[in-house]
Amino acid sequence: MTTFKKTIMAATMIFAGTLTPTLSAYAAKHMPTGGRTSQPIGHAYFCEQLPQECQVRSRQTSAPVLTRKRWADLVEVNNYSNRAVAPVTDLDYYGVEEHWTYPKSYGDCEDYVLLKRYMLLQRGWPASSLLITVVKQPNGDGHAVLTVRTDRADFVLDNLDNKIKQWDKTSYRFLKRQSVKHTGHWTKIHDRRVQVARY
Repeated sequence: MTTFKKTIMAATMIFAGTLTPTLSAYAAKHMPTGGRTSQPIGHAYFCEQLPQECQVRSRQTSAPVLTRKRWADLVEVNNYSNRAVAPVTDLDYYGVEEHWTYPKSYGDCEDYVLLKRYMLLQRGWPASSLLITVVKQPNGDGHAVLTVRTDRADFVLDNLDNKIKQWDKTSYRFLKRQSVKHTGHWTKIHDRRVQVARY
């Protein structure tokens, strides 16, 4: 069996086996967000270089239905990006602390996020469901992941983990993410979990 077929089969099994809560339970599986907050400095520089990326306004912000096809999209894009890009810090590669860009062969966490977001947009996902998100790792270091909003839950695509997880099933403390209405704006995340998951 080819690797591609194995990936699709695994995606289907995960989709069928783990995403079965009732509709009334879905609301708790989405990040609680608040008002507008500061834009990360790296994203601000990225917007200066590619202003069209940060001027997208979304009138329709309902989370898309998570079909089997869309779940397969997430698995394929996450696995491909994590495999295709070699991790390197901005300081080591560019000589600066923060440099957000589309990666070619090397990149850090934000670059993985930008690539995954781009690839999912090309597959027809709406911009309002693909949000760059800033988190804090258990060791206190900052990190960036891609939050994918769906009708079932908010899921995390992470370059440090090939497994796609529901946001509240990760070990991260969620701080802020792009606005669902405007790609150049950022929104606070009220991560009030008493104990962050250890997975």
